[in-house]
Amino acid sequence: MTIKDVARHCGVSVSTVSRVLNNKPDVSGAVREKVLKAVKELNFVPNGSARDLVSPISDAVGIVFRGDSSPFYMGIIGAMEKVFSEAGFTTVVENVRHGQDELWAGAGLARSKRLRGLAFLGGRFDYTPEDIEKLDVPFVCCTYTNSFGRLSADSYSSVTIDDIKTGYEAAMKLIERGHKRIAVVMSNVDDRSIGELRYMGYRKALEDSGIALDPALLIEAGEYSMAAVKVAVEKAVDDGLDFTAVFAVSDILAIAVMKALSNKDLRVPEDCSVLGVDGLEMASYMVPSLSTLAQPTEELGEKGARVLLDMIKNGSPGSHTVLSTSFVPGGSIAEI
Repeated sequence: MTIKDVARHCGVSVSTVSRVLNNKPDVSGAVREKVLKAVKELNFVPNGSARDLVSPISDAVGIVFRGDSSPFYMGIIGAMEKVFSEAGFTTVVENVRHGQDELWAGAGLARSKRLRGLAFLGGRFDYTPEDIEKLDVPFVCCTYTNSFGRLSADSYSSVTIDDIKTGYEAAMKLIERGHKRIAVVMSNVDDRSIGELRYMGYRKALEDSGIALDPALLIEAGEYSMAAVKVAVEKAVDDGLDFTAVFAVSDILAIAVMKALSNKDLRVPEDCSVLGVDGLEMASYMVPSLSTLAQPTEELGEKGARVLLDMIKNGSPGSHTVLSTSFVPGGSIAEI
């Protein structure tokens, strides 16, 4: 499969396909969508230049992270780079936007840079064996795992937290402080991602505490963005939804919740408590500071890097490490 095959399939020029693959702006939206659809259907992964293809295998590994320079990932990337450097490996970092296929991006990066392995920070939770066929290097999923997919445990590695347990612990922190009307804020309840897993934990905490699940307390923003969450929470308040606390499935979304409540003249935590997950540094600079379940970012990065190096150097089978969060009390939750 070559770029010419993709061009022929789409009825466009090779240069047009090249511009789409290199994310150039001078291509119409319809043509771009057509080409990207063909790339996925044909399972096409671009090769590197002829020079790259004949060069010896490098001592380089790749880190592919999702989102726009997420502050959560920066600490993990730094820890990974340190471990790789100490082991004599260089690191190539690639960013993919939400909605892009991280596996396709990683496969292209691996081929063009002759990488020895890949670390993915953030991605889909539902990979299939067919999805990973395009990858010809070992890889580790850091911060997520294949909870909804069909991969065999030995075909990949993961280093993550237990998202269901984290959702459970977050809800229990609020329940222990007397809250029963706890709203949960996420993108979509069935997004097959951290939100759905943490919502499962939230539901189990309510069940174990004898609190009936109220579907009205699920606030879905429709997308994982601060702007969408702010709008969704403001609408919930305007609609008269009764809640004394909010569990947001990430700190980024929790910060948006706090802004929405402030816009509606609701005080945190006097009128409503707010709890997030991740442990972002910026959470401590909020007013009041955000209470959160912090992920061990440095440990995630270090362990993820060491697992990948073990796969590269020793051909080790997949391994799966689950780390724990730690509660960081702030000023955003109160007893009632």
